[in-house]
Amino acid sequence: MKPTDKRDFLGFEPLDASKIIELFDYSLFIKKTRREGGNGFRPLEGKTVAMIFNKPSLRTRVSFELGIHELGGYSINLDGKSIGVGSRESVEDIGLLLSRYNDAIVARLHEHSVIEGLAGSASIPVVNALTDLSHPCQILADAFTLYEKGLWKAGIKVVFVGDGNNVANSWIELAGILPFHFVLACPEGYTPDAGLLEAARKKGISTIEIIHDPMAAAKDADVLYTDVWTSMGQEEEQKERLKAFAPFQINSRMLAVAKPSAVVMHCMPAHRGEEITAEVMDGPQAIIIDEAENRLHVQKALLVKLLNHDEYRKFHLTHRLQNAAKNIKA
Repeated sequence: MKPTDKRDFLGFEPLDASKIIELFDYSLFIKKTRREGGNGFRPLEGKTVAMIFNKPSLRTRVSFELGIHELGGYSINLDGKSIGVGSRESVEDIGLLLSRYNDAIVARLHEHSVIEGLAGSASIPVVNALTDLSHPCQILADAFTLYEKGLWKAGIKVVFVGDGNNVANSWIELAGILPFHFVLACPEGYTPDAGLLEAARKKGISTIEIIHDPMAAAKDADVLYTDVWTSMGQEEEQKERLKAFAPFQINSRMLAVAKPSAVVMHCMPAHRGEEITAEVMDGPQAIIIDEAENRLHVQKALLVKLLNHDEYRKFHLTHRLQNAAKNIKA
């Protein structure tokens, strides 16, 4: 029987603005603790996390595996093809079985329905580490990076230049929770998930635009963001995509129409010379490696929230008391 307080992270739906900011503040604490050599901070001591990878991975695998280890836990890495997710083993049976062995499941998959099936059958938290529909851990790290740098504000204009893919979908989901101005500049026919877009717009929290003129979209942007034009599983479309997306490259000309203070982001892996030029990616306005690093800190914070909520709550209670004390002294 499933515990009534089981928490999953499949997307942004269970969060509100205050919970996201709480997670960001805890991520700052996690990052500071690591930099100060906090080897004694092990809130996941004795916890085991099963990680299922149906897709190749660098940042996701390293950040989760290292993060679990640093928090005192242990990760088991499972190749999705080897265990036969949905073929050799039913999704439901995998969720049930892994729940008997582990304390959480982290999965990087193709079909979003598979992670929903895992969450539906598992009695332990399930984390979406990427599906074809969404990539919420990436966008948490991206938004946290802007928050950490003092760049996040209600009117911030984030312009995603490229495909209306899973990363763009998660930006749109976030726009249904935190107020900001989100613009997707994409070619005709490469728009985001219609259901997610409609749901986010109905909430009326953010301005969300879909524009097919990349230079017009980039005007006065605070953030220029891109991703590869051909994702895993789309290799047969590569020639067609290269032609369709050619005007959507982030380059010095596009950066010039953004705000002078604009930053450049990319979820990586990157193809220099395609969706972004080397000049811009390696230039002073790029914060791409910063956001990649922050995957580690945000995901550690998320895991503590899901697997040791008492520790997570204790931090926030202490944090509030400290802020209250500062206000009294002031």
